Amino acid sequence: MNTHQHHSHQQHQQHEHLAGHGEHHEHHEHHESHGHGDHHAGHGAPQGLTASDQGYTLIPETVGPEGEFTFRITGPDGEAVTAYEPQHEALLHLIVVRRDLSGYRHVHPTLDADGTWRVANPFDGPAAYHAYADFKAVGAAPLTLGVDLTLPGESAGHPLPEASATATVDGYTVTLAGQLTAGTGAPLTFTVTRDGAPVADLQAYLAAYGHLVALRAADLAYLHVHPNGEPGDGVTAPGPEITFHAVAPTAGPYRLYLDFKHGDAVHTAEFTAVAGS
Repeated sequence: MNTHQHHSHQQHQQHEHLAGHGEHHEHHEHHESHGHGDHHAGHGAPQGLTASDQGYTLIPETVGPEGEFTFRITGPDGEAVTAYEPQHEALLHLIVVRRDLSGYRHVHPTLDADGTWRVANPFDGPAAYHAYADFKAVGAAPLTLGVDLTLPGESAGHPLPEASATATVDGYTVTLAGQLTAGTGAPLTFTVTRDGAPVADLQAYLAAYGHLVALRAADLAYLHVHPNGEPGDGVTAPGPEITFHAVAPTAGPYRLYLDFKHGDAVHTAEFTAVAGS
């Protein structure tokens, strides 16, 4: 089934603290994290709102309720890109979310020799979606491209949940401390507990103890952060706290998705946070 594409306004480069997957970073005691792809030159400008940037284009091919999602990324020469550099344990990170910010999925497609990416159905039933491809082509800067997709059929919308500092998932309780502020960096600390006890043995996931994606509710702009420190650096503890350094480009509501691994499974805690001006 052909996809329905709707390209949004082009907003390209993203602040170094809210960047796509890039090289592993060192721990900094003053809580500065360069995140993924710290050589993005933008200052707070988000990514993921356009299917094309810097000569690269995300082209969806098929999407179906029971079939694979397939897509290609073409380069400045117009040909499908076949050479990628791994970023945090994957050649490409695909984030799929409904336009109402529900149904979040973070998956890792496989790459065919001809440059076609494919992944088993990452969709959460019929709905309008936005998909983000976060990658680094060989010889290029990390990019996050985004495209709208439609999975036909009846779908009920979900209102944006109220802002809350607590989320529960799979028997875990995650508490958020910290405040997003437009244009100003601030730490966000997530504390993971289970049955009232701190979880101090988190497992590494994507070369970290946590993975955070923030989406601006107004337009689904993609703000991707990574925690301070990394497993094996001799400083960062495996929980119960995971701290990120975040800069919100504008005031208003954001939806936060925290992936963490424990018990050999990845869990996703979701929050609504409102950035102050």
